Amino acid sequence: PTMAHSKALLVLENFIGGKFVPCSSYIDSYNPSTGDVYCRVPDSGKEEVEAAVKAAKDAFPIWSSKSPLERSQILNKLADLIEHDLEAFAQAESKDQGKTITFARTVDIPRAVHNFRFFASSILHHVTECTEMPAMGCVHYTSRAPVGVAGLISPWNLPLYLLTWKIAPAIACGNTVVAKPSEMTSVTAWMMCKLLEKAGVPPGVVNVVFGTGPRAGEALVCHPDVPLISFTGSTRTAQRITERSAPHCKRLSLELGGKNPAIIFDDADLSQCIPATVRSSFANQGEICLCTSRIFVQRGIYSEFLKRFVAEAKKWKTGNPSDPTIDVGALISKEHLEKVRTYVKKAQAEGARVLCGEGVDPLALPPGNQKGYFMLPTVIAEVKDESCCMQEEIFGPVTCVVPFDTEEEVIRRANGVKYGLAATVWSSNVGRVHRVAHRLQSGLVWTNCWLVRDLNLPFGGMKASGIGREGAKDSYEFFTEVKTITIKH
Repeated sequence: PTMAHSKALLVLENFIGGKFVPCSSYIDSYNPSTGDVYCRVPDSGKEEVEAAVKAAKDAFPIWSSKSPLERSQILNKLADLIEHDLEAFAQAESKDQGKTITFARTVDIPRAVHNFRFFASSILHHVTECTEMPAMGCVHYTSRAPVGVAGLISPWNLPLYLLTWKIAPAIACGNTVVAKPSEMTSVTAWMMCKLLEKAGVPPGVVNVVFGTGPRAGEALVCHPDVPLISFTGSTRTAQRITERSAPHCKRLSLELGGKNPAIIFDDADLSQCIPATVRSSFANQGEICLCTSRIFVQRGIYSEFLKRFVAEAKKWKTGNPSDPTIDVGALISKEHLEKVRTYVKKAQAEGARVLCGEGVDPLALPPGNQKGYFMLPTVIAEVKDESCCMQEEIFGPVTCVVPFDTEEEVIRRANGVKYGLAATVWSSNVGRVHRVAHRLQSGLVWTNCWLVRDLNLPFGGMKASGIGREGAKDSYEFFTEVKTITIKH
């Protein structure tokens, strides 16, 4: 590259022990909306992880001995600083990830701020248990303490949102952390590091090591001094993490993929259901583990639903993510776009009908975005349940719509995949809503809505969608070690 070219590139550095540290080698990171390299990310390995774990270990005694109130005040200060720079963070997230500026402004960055505020508050309200045994003259009580150095590995779809969902409870509970964001979306994590000192986070409490899963991630997972790992990403990577961490008996929290059903009964209010289901299929380019990608519609309303759903999907505008009128931005990478397209081709080869989007409608992009990784919202009908499009997580703006007849049948079909993260049910019959919700193998069930979250409540999946739960109480339990103390008097 020419000097001018290399000068324009943003170069990130690892954040270890409260300082930015250059790395010996770097990886290119692309702007998904243009296809150009715009940033260099450290290609960290064993040495960098070693240094970060040492810094986290050294910082642990002081940080863990602070009172919850002191830690709470620091978390709130950090939230304020991120909120103050909300626009800069949103712009960076949109450019780095490909998501629309609107989504970054209204979802990603506000949620990152809320994550810190939420755990800053919740840490002040946990109580421990106590029981008495008068006949034995004994009293028992529990105490909870932070575990140590937490290894946090976060994905590329909601970069700062999911990184802070891990960092906030980990440090609120008194742990120190070594975090590894996705190498494809590292910029907002690096920007957050610049605010840590100002917020009063002592050096070494939060360390961020940038790099790939096979090098940096592996070194972190295998490190003997990192007793717990929280990971969000693919089921395949989670299997690798489980294997590599097993010799050390690490504590794992794994939030993995989904193949989430939306079940629409013939008494659903379509005026609400259709726009919400379009959103649950295509928000953030369909790159959310909670997106609905299998839509089961009761036969009586199937053709009307399909017609209105496709019409609504076609209204979503795809294009330059920095344009505030755009609904669908760019997919994360060239490889990922190819993978998503392959699913659509497979569906067509199997005889399914693509009703709109990929290969059916023309995609018009502005001149600067011709080389970006874009795809129109795509709706596929007449897909068989055995098809890979109905079984595997596509993680793009693609959804399959199929008819069903009975409640019994749709529950069986909805449960007929290896995943079990989220489900949505649309019906105005209260009894049916409860019956179906109870029988779905799913960690979360939304009825007549989608993605309404109360962070107090457990979040996580069943089956291949993960292990463990996160939330106010659940994250506290994961990030602390409990001790039972018995006193005879």
